[in-house]
Amino acid sequence: MKLTDTLRLDSPLGPMILTATPQGVSGAWFEGQRHEPSEVDMQNWTPNAANPLLQETKNQLLAYFAGQLSTFDLPLDLSAGTPFQKSVWQALLSVPASQTRSYGDLARLLDKPKAVRAVGAAVGRNPVSIIVPCHRILGAGGQLTGYAGGLWRKEALLELEGHKAV
Repeated sequence: MKLTDTLRLDSPLGPMILTATPQGVSGAWFEGQRHEPSEVDMQNWTPNAANPLLQETKNQLLAYFAGQLSTFDLPLDLSAGTPFQKSVWQALLSVPASQTRSYGDLARLLDKPKAVRAVGAAVGRNPVSIIVPCHRILGAGGQLTGYAGGLWRKEALLELEGHKAV
């Protein structure tokens, strides 16, 4: 079993659960979001507010929410997904704060143009909200669609990054 430390962050968009392993940041979830960790997972984690990586994650997220940071510089541990999910999460990292993409764009980037629904499912399972920017993925017509943390948060994150709500 992998050692996982956890820290709670009170963000402007609600409480978040942050996790880190020795390999990197492994989770950033809004409390109560779809696909959040199970109670069993959380019971195996160690609360550790002194973890330097969790402290740096907290600091960078707070700077992001304050409009002072648009790109995160943190080691990530995305090992919890399937190979396909991990490829989608890696592709999400290529979408800069100044831009959005559609699920179809992401599927084409992965050279799987017919896998739009599978890409959408993998985006929804992203364990590292905001830092791995799944909120920058929109529907084919640019509309807000799906966000495990709630569409109102997706809209707020996009507005924070200077995008007009669709």
